[in-house]
Amino acid sequence: MNIEFSSIDNSDQGERDTQSAPNRLPPGLTEDAALALIKNADVTPEALAQLAKNPIASKSRKIVIALASHSRTPRHISIPLLRGMFTFDLMNLALTPAIAPDVKRAAEEQLIMRLESLPVGQKITLARQASGRVAAALLQTSDQRIISPALDNKQLTEALVVQALMKPRSPERLFVLVSDHPSWQLRREIQIALLRSGKTPLERARVFANNFSKDFLSDILPDDRMSLLISGLKEAETDLN
Repeated sequence: MNIEFSSIDNSDQGERDTQSAPNRLPPGLTEDAALALIKNADVTPEALAQLAKNPIASKSRKIVIALASHSRTPRHISIPLLRGMFTFDLMNLALTPAIAPDVKRAAEEQLIMRLESLPVGQKITLARQASGRVAAALLQTSDQRIISPALDNKQLTEALVVQALMKPRSPERLFVLVSDHPSWQLRREIQIALLRSGKTPLERARVFANNFSKDFLSDILPDDRMSLLISGLKEAETDLN
């Protein structure tokens, strides 16, 4: 029996093969057939690894995303695939709950490595929408247009803000914005981080100092920093009396 393989027949046959034999890649694989293979409930890590090496994978954004996202794709395959993904595809992958934690973290690392070379508009979008780790990395810029939306990012945590404030090269603008932020300025650990830094505006630092005892402040602050703040404490005590 002679079989003619037209482009349409080849595509249909490829899809049938991926459904019936998920461990074997059919010849003439199309994008639709490859995606069907990835969605197959019985697909194996070996089949996914083979697909990643197929020329069709390097030509298709959808296939790369699907492979990188699949829980059965071997890590030595999925993590290198992240390097070739678009910035906002990486952002979305890192925010997807079903993605394995190590793959999410690798996607975040890829984004963080790219930040310096990205245009301002993309940085602002990432500041607003990316994961907390990426937003925290963007706090290290001196551009208020980027810092402000990063501080408002719902994925950002108190611990990440404190870590950003504790970095030696954190920009002064960050301390100004955090000390005036309606939410972050109220957090105890953030107030302590702000008090420890000379980059925090003195007026704001004195306000925060009033929330702590002198003994506590003397334990966490060097003498020269304490002397700058002590006048603020004395003024507060005078007002109370």
